[in-house]
Amino acid sequence: MSDLPDLFPPLEPYDTGTLKVDAPHELYWERCGNPKGAPVLFLHGGPGSGCTVKHRRFFDPSFYNIHLFDQRGAGRSTPLGELSHNTTDHLIADIEKLRMLWGIETWHVFGGSWGSTLALAYAQAHPERVTTLVLRGIFLLRRWEIDWFLTQIGRIWPEAERQLLEPLSAAERTNVLEAYYQRLTHPDPAVHLPAARRWDYYESATSNLIPDLEKVKAEQSDHHALGISRIEAHYFRNVLFKPDDKLLRDVHKIRHIPAVIVQGRYDLVCPLRSADDLHRAWPEADYIVVPDAGHSAMEPGIRRQLVAATERMKAYSGTAR
Repeated sequence: MSDLPDLFPPLEPYDTGTLKVDAPHELYWERCGNPKGAPVLFLHGGPGSGCTVKHRRFFDPSFYNIHLFDQRGAGRSTPLGELSHNTTDHLIADIEKLRMLWGIETWHVFGGSWGSTLALAYAQAHPERVTTLVLRGIFLLRRWEIDWFLTQIGRIWPEAERQLLEPLSAAERTNVLEAYYQRLTHPDPAVHLPAARRWDYYESATSNLIPDLEKVKAEQSDHHALGISRIEAHYFRNVLFKPDDKLLRDVHKIRHIPAVIVQGRYDLVCPLRSADDLHRAWPEADYIVVPDAGHSAMEPGIRRQLVAATERMKAYSGTAR
């Protein structure tokens, strides 16, 4: 029996490669499923987390031509945690370069958490390239969302907050983001790796409705922790939208695109308020609140709704059958 019975069975890529973009970045990419199927793009979260083998499994491999890539500085892309030439505009340009590399005219786009941010930004920049959108755990990169993540989750998870704040002085605790940014960008691994582990644990521990903290600790890796913590801190500090609510203001550019928004009611990492704001700006989008879920895409209720969404989106494919 599959460990994730709501998803499609595990599968291997039929094609992998890398793409050199702005120096020093080189992106890892892979394609899975049906090479002649309906193209779909998976956008991972973080920013900086990278793709996993589980992410291939939200899509029917007999129907979809599934495209995944690790964003700049994330996962198998190199250099790990690289912050130069790493902004939302760079990532949007990367998606277009990959689309042209693969000879795709239009595709379905699927993104969760930071992936929802990037999916919205990409669709608003290139609406003519997007067939449908499936969005999960909405994050709009607004200042209050970042402040919530770093300073308010402790009201519900004080244990996670304590381990995040433990190495900081009283003065540093007045600006947690800056304190961690300075540590995470420090060249000495003895400084940046402990900070990365604490940041990664904080996010992982608060991502599920009922987390298994021992499993969180066991699954931590320095590679993942450094990529996600350093790039998240960089984006939260330096790569904000102007104006703050730009993604909401520009929804009019994509209201014609069929879309599904899936949100866990008890999502602490990306609170439901952002999904609600997006739906109020975009009432045409299907809006599904999973009543017994937190943030993670692997929560059972969210898994089921995401697969149901990709199944519904088959109807909008030129290759639908």
